[in-house]
Amino acid sequence: MAMIEWNTYRQQLTVRIGEIAKLSPDTIRGYQALTAAGQKANLLGPKIRELISLAVAVTVRCDGCITVHAEAAARHGASREEIAEALGVATAVNAGAALVYSTRVLDAYEQVTAA
Repeated sequence: MAMIEWNTYRQQLTVRIGEIAKLSPDTIRGYQALTAAGQKANLLGPKIRELISLAVAVTVRCDGCITVHAEAAARHGASREEIAEALGVATAVNAGAALVYSTRVLDAYEQVTAA
């Protein structure tokens, strides 16, 4: 049972982003320039870039990124196991970030209670 109909969602995004492109073409050109700049050296290759993109998509909680990069990862030959490993990295980084920010809470608490 699917949680979301991702193919339909990706198609809807394409239409809506097309509308944004008509309203603000420079925004889309800027986004495309950023995307192209990251691919110029091609040291990682498209599959690894898509695995990284999926890990980042989870970290920033972007459903649009998930559907676009899941499709691209599949197209570039990423396996479910490779995707799961990339998502494991995202999970660990998010947990690590929460741990690091937890130290900020203790620091803030100590300063508030010392005053």
